[in-house]
Amino acid sequence: MGVLIIAEAGVNHNGSLTMAKELAAAALAAGADVVKYQTAVPELVISRFAEKAEYQKAQTDAGESQLEMIRRLHFGFDAHRELKAYCGEIGIEYLSTPFDLASVDFLASLDLPVYKVPSGEITNLPYLERIAALKKPVILSTGMSTLPEIEDALSVLENGGAGEVTLLHCNTEYPTPFADANLRAMLDLKEHFGCPVGYSDHTPGWEAAVAAVALGACVIEKHFTLDKTLEGPDHKASLEPDELAALVRAVRNTELALGDGRKHVTPSEAKNKSVARKSIVAKRRIAAGEVFTEENITTKRPGDGVSPMRWHEVLGTKARRAFDEDEKIEL
Repeated sequence: MGVLIIAEAGVNHNGSLTMAKELAAAALAAGADVVKYQTAVPELVISRFAEKAEYQKAQTDAGESQLEMIRRLHFGFDAHRELKAYCGEIGIEYLSTPFDLASVDFLASLDLPVYKVPSGEITNLPYLERIAALKKPVILSTGMSTLPEIEDALSVLENGGAGEVTLLHCNTEYPTPFADANLRAMLDLKEHFGCPVGYSDHTPGWEAAVAAVALGACVIEKHFTLDKTLEGPDHKASLEPDELAALVRAVRNTELALGDGRKHVTPSEAKNKSVARKSIVAKRRIAAGEVFTEENITTKRPGDGVSPMRWHEVLGTKARRAFDEDEKIEL
């Protein structure tokens, strides 16, 4: 299977089920494999004392609490059930990240093929234990995390019976400065933990995601929106549908370009061998019986005659017949 491309709709539906369905359709049209949302009971996730992140304050009403914002951006379980059904109807896989235990249990009732753990829950032991108990594969984002924290989370998941865990390298800033993307850390995760690895990208554009694929990412996750100018915490750091489609094309082309890792002549280039390579030819007219020297032979295209790699073998021998200028030498 190729790189799994997750189009992260998140809360970019702004609490509208209609817009959530539009995002699913846009993700499908762009060529993504999965469209992912967020499932939460806001009061179970955020206390009334929690402040917004700076990027959230910049993109939403700074006077609004984080809890008030999340209440406004989420819809209930029944809407998610309808959304999953819609995704099935149009032919794209539905996925949602749970942010509390009730949401984990709800998504379990939908029998998702894989469960996504966000960066913020990597130190939430009761949450990780509930995820592990589902006995399904897990995609674990590692933003803001140290290697010991990741190791602890993996231990909980593995000891609790979770399926294969894929680690997503991630930087939890929206947008992430390119200088902080640190894509090679993905390779550190693979070497340290021996897990499949991928990349959850919050940088502007899609170059970093494509570079991650070149480095070996098997999963790419990227936020997208219908319109970057919409109000909400994540729209500005997201791709619009045409940009998401460009990312998908770039990832698929990168996969093709990576090839099988063995050096060999491909069918597309084989036909150009004789055009691009050279043969030993007469530099000037050569009489029959004349000795081949550096003064009367040279190398020129095409390459379907005696190879220049036999140069020293040819020098000093006699011409078996006469050759005109540029004629390929025959031994």
